Amino acid sequence: MAAVATATRPAVAGTPAGPNPTAEPALLDVAGVTLRYKTAAVVVTATERVSFEVRRSDRFVLLGPSGCGKSTLLKAVGGYMKPSEGRITIKGRTVTEPGPDRMMVFQEFDQLLPWKTVLGNVMFPLLDARRLSRREAEEKARHYLEKVNLTRALDAYPHTLSGGMKQRVAIARGMAMEPDILLMDEPFAALDALTRRTCQDELLQLWDETRFTVLFVTHSIAEAIKIGNRILLLSPHPGRVRAEVVGVDQASPTDGSAGRLEREIHDLLFAEDRGGHA
Repeated sequence: MAAVATATRPAVAGTPAGPNPTAEPALLDVAGVTLRYKTAAVVVTATERVSFEVRRSDRFVLLGPSGCGKSTLLKAVGGYMKPSEGRITIKGRTVTEPGPDRMMVFQEFDQLLPWKTVLGNVMFPLLDARRLSRREAEEKARHYLEKVNLTRALDAYPHTLSGGMKQRVAIARGMAMEPDILLMDEPFAALDALTRRTCQDELLQLWDETRFTVLFVTHSIAEAIKIGNRILLLSPHPGRVRAEVVGVDQASPTDGSAGRLEREIHDLLFAEDRGGHA
């Protein structure tokens, strides 16, 4: 059953808090990260001293209300902004800039190159960043497009695709790069309910086949439970760690445990008392 801990670096239920010396080293370590950015009038603190670890093959979800800094955190992990305080490391290396070891999938439908076909969009970073030969790039691109069920759309251009198909191309493009971690910023938020559910199912099927590591941002509790095996709950602005939920993939809609977990997470997110539980 899923368990909740409310420490900044919470432990899995039933184990003592603190580092586990026998555990595999974290793939991604976000340690005490405060993120600030300037507007025309003020300096905004998006997150304050946020810490968490993502391990290989995790489906790690950042969940919280709008304005809690979850997308800003994702951009910082991607190397697009630097922490004002704290450090972000991947495989022990400090993140200072974007790199092919982290690929991002956004919620916008216009993230594809409109002048390239579906196949061309997936091949582009393989040719440009990975420096693969055209033959190698095409082979890898076709492989991942097959995994997202788009083999019939290889020669189509983005303007002819539905929103769901565009997101599947973006996922295939990110997966084809075989990054250390795939960063997904509410990738299904703009889709209709049926297409969103289909894309969620396809993402889980793809994970089951490849066991890739994903850091997923959403403001939907139900989506977080469906996608994640671990969920980090962030408080309203500025974002601070409120709790971590572990063993999420053990919750099931058939026995009611997913519904109970959804209610517990809701109460944690919106409790006035930072340590309050339902």
